[in-house]
Amino acid sequence: MPEPTRNPDLTVKVGSLALSNPVMLASGTVGYGDEISKFVSLDKLGGIVVKGLSLEPVRGNRPRRIAETPGGMLNSIGLQNIGVEAFVEEKLPKLRQYDTCVVANIWGTTVDDYAGVAARLDREEGVHALELNVSCPNIKEGGISFGTDARQLHRVTSAARAATSKPLWVKLAPGVTDIGLLARAAEEAGADALSAINTIRGMMVDVARREPVLSTVFGGYSGPGLLPVALYLLFEVKRATPLPLIGIGGINELDHVLQFMTIGASAVQVGTANFYNPGFTGKMVDELIEWCAQHDVDSIEELVGSLQLPAGF
Repeated sequence: MPEPTRNPDLTVKVGSLALSNPVMLASGTVGYGDEISKFVSLDKLGGIVVKGLSLEPVRGNRPRRIAETPGGMLNSIGLQNIGVEAFVEEKLPKLRQYDTCVVANIWGTTVDDYAGVAARLDREEGVHALELNVSCPNIKEGGISFGTDARQLHRVTSAARAATSKPLWVKLAPGVTDIGLLARAAEEAGADALSAINTIRGMMVDVARREPVLSTVFGGYSGPGLLPVALYLLFEVKRATPLPLIGIGGINELDHVLQFMTIGASAVQVGTANFYNPGFTGKMVDELIEWCAQHDVDSIEELVGSLQLPAGF
């Protein structure tokens, strides 16, 4: 029997971007990094995806805008953020101090909004990639979500691609008939990688008050209950495009990270788990090292896309 690997290589590549390991913090769950840095060393992680940035500051929705549910949580924060300019001036200098990849999640309500934020961040050192949140309504097209219409997705991805030379990731929306069609549209428009998936819509009711729990009636559902849906949709995206993938949704233990990677994710993003255990991602890195040692895995990239399907599938 060979000796177990004691120093496995956890580095992964998402396109041209190298990460020290595949564990990342998901956008919208850890603010701009400061909030969670007391509980987990950001240097230890492969990357952090910051809270979604828009051209101008956004106050977000009124309370109640977050609620615990069976198997997860609902949120309707409303993409509250300080705006891209304040991020560059106030938050980015602190993030540059960490030895981790910083991915800026960006959004808007018009194609020009996305292009504007992308252009502003393009010249900033310390932003290693951009991730498009396309689960937003295009107000110039009657409120159609960028992420549910292939033509809209192609337009907004093309505009962002033209505005930046940085790696461009597109975070796919799950509430679609054919996620593969959307994945191919993003690929054709110049995306470098795809993040899958964003939250799915859900709601809860306060029966005593006869009212929705959230002020906005419905919101984004995330958490452990989302895992099988996220794994399946990542599988469909993998079948549709050769682009590098980042798996998101329902990660609650190391096995979930490994499942995403076996299907084809080069990296993962952890979101809801950070709320009940702010040190969760650091724990995942430690457990990943241990798992590789126990299974004689020299490089974690050996696992990526290693899924064996039934004959004839």
